[in-house]
Amino acid sequence: MSALSVDPLWPRAGDWPTPHPGGDDAGWDAVLLGVPAWRTSLSPTGAGETPAAVREALRRYSPTLIGPPAVDLNETLRIADAGDVAEPDGRDGEERVRAAVRELDSARLVIALGGDNSATYAVAQGRGARGLITLDAHFDLRDGESNGSPVRRLIADGLDPRRIVQIGIADFANSAAYARRAADAGITVITLDEVRRRGIDAVVAEALRIAGGRGGPATDTDGVPGGIHVDVDVDVCDRAVAPGCPASVPGGLAAWELRALVRGLARDPGVVSADIVEVDATADTDDARTVRLAALCVLELLAGMGERR
Repeated sequence: MSALSVDPLWPRAGDWPTPHPGGDDAGWDAVLLGVPAWRTSLSPTGAGETPAAVREALRRYSPTLIGPPAVDLNETLRIADAGDVAEPDGRDGEERVRAAVRELDSARLVIALGGDNSATYAVAQGRGARGLITLDAHFDLRDGESNGSPVRRLIADGLDPRRIVQIGIADFANSAAYARRAADAGITVITLDEVRRRGIDAVVAEALRIAGGRGGPATDTDGVPGGIHVDVDVDVCDRAVAPGCPASVPGGLAAWELRALVRGLARDPGVVSADIVEVDATADTDDARTVRLAALCVLELLAGMGERR
């Protein structure tokens, strides 16, 4: 990154303090946690380098919402960065991820920086998620243990599929067999075309209602609302804005659509964790547009939290 200008009147995002769970500074609004998973990816990837790249990209942005009135999120939210989980891949690594997330239980929102999509499995479990919303072109219902299987694994371990909503599922990016698997399980699927036809606000409202157990079909089974994990798989975006995602395709979501969905979901207090995954910083363009979009998704999550009522 080229040297950034210094202006005391223009603060930068990032460089947040390290939390000390159980200490005097417990009770953070949001905490970042790097989960640089990559070893089980179905596509060759350098996604393990991405958390550091996203942190660097954050410093290109201000933490300010224009409003009016203008709001500096660094002043209105308590934000921390817990660093990276070492070697998060495999069964042992997943247990380290779960333990690291549990240590942050006093935070209102945990934001995991991937890494590939396999990170979703352990992060959601560490947070005790009862509902799941994915922003993803793919179902992630494959057999085995990979970045293509986190949703299936969560269901196998007890997550009620009737509290799963998958937004952005795309034509020509999935198989009929996995579409049937999602339908048979009772997952709510909102396709890419449906997002554009219905509009972002309507899609966000439905997803939060179902995943949050508020009047959705799962309410009668566990009776506990909230506890939503949001999986932000950046390959849901058009390849023109996300060339650093191995599986992104032309015609996906625009960058502004992803950002609006992320902020809209994060406004709900039932959202307790999120991950930003499937960005390979080593495969990005020279202008780092994919990594920068991932960094903006971090800020959109914080913005949504700042707008909670």
